[in-house]
Amino acid sequence: MPTATTPAPRKAHRPRADALRNRERIVTAAREMFVEHGPDVPLDEIARRAGVGNATVYRNFPDREALVREVVCSVMDRTAEAAEVALAETGDAFAALERFVHAAADERISALCPMISGAFDQHHPDLEASRERVEELVKEVMVRAEAAGQLRPDVGVGDLLLAVAQLSRPPAGTDCPRGDRFVHRHLQLFLDGLRAPARSALPGTAVTLKELRAC
Repeated sequence: MPTATTPAPRKAHRPRADALRNRERIVTAAREMFVEHGPDVPLDEIARRAGVGNATVYRNFPDREALVREVVCSVMDRTAEAAEVALAETGDAFAALERFVHAAADERISALCPMISGAFDQHHPDLEASRERVEELVKEVMVRAEAAGQLRPDVGVGDLLLAVAQLSRPPAGTDCPRGDRFVHRHLQLFLDGLRAPARSALPGTAVTLKELRAC
């Protein structure tokens, strides 16, 4: 009588390299077009810029919310990577903070954050994980600069992230390319105000991360 055999474990499916490249091209194209035109840009226009068919977009992202979430998470992940680069630097702690702030602005996180509203699930696990990673790493960058006596002690992570979002957002009534030329100039003015010793007392209290999420 034949004996039962244990079935061989199934191999985990791994996406093909070309499928991964297509997904990356879609996310990159969506990021660019969301910044330029907002989150309501037609998906077929995103597919055209990515150089893929509409079916490829829907195969990777079943709906607009899934694509928006992936774009926002990818931007936050890249921002977290910029913070990790700052933490890996062994030189001037405040200079590392400055480089991080300018890199975060280049990711255009300010243009993408307003999309996380309305019906968008702000508490999706992927989004929460990316956001918490960014916040923790930025806190570490700031703590190191403060410990070195270079960062004024009355500012918090929320202050920094809120300022970066506001200062890197194109002014009302201007298009993105025209507004970009002022971003890094104004960010540097802000950064100079973060240096210790402080020249004046700040009104109110530091913005908490809870308050920042409620903005």
